[in-house]
Amino acid sequence: MHQSNNLPLGAFSVSLAVKDLETSKMFYQKLGFSVIGGEPEHRYLILRNGEHTIGLFQGMFEGNILTFNPGWDSQSNNLEEFTDVREIHQRLVKAGVKITDANLASESGPGHISFVDPDGNAILIDQHR
Repeated sequence: MHQSNNLPLGAFSVSLAVKDLETSKMFYQKLGFSVIGGEPEHRYLILRNGEHTIGLFQGMFEGNILTFNPGWDSQSNNLEEFTDVREIHQRLVKAGVKITDANLASESGPGHISFVDPDGNAILIDQHR
């Protein structure tokens, strides 16, 4: 049975923990991805192929992370209306999701929450605006 909770999470990407940033960049370019952002000197790049976005991060975290960005569409354009990360946080806590990290210091604007799914996959909801 399909249930819709209607909780828009924003743009989706996968953040990959990579061993060598340049090698990974070259590999994903073979798959049609182009660099659209990031700073190689800070060991990360953002790549896109159409609607698909991946982040390559060398030595910044263990394991891969499913990432959602409230306030952005799939091309990182600002959305007029979106569900704020604070509301997402409240709804997830109410639903029984254990939040492992949160930075929601201000009442609006940038903030993030992290948690893991039942299989240990990391999920980050990272609002930049």
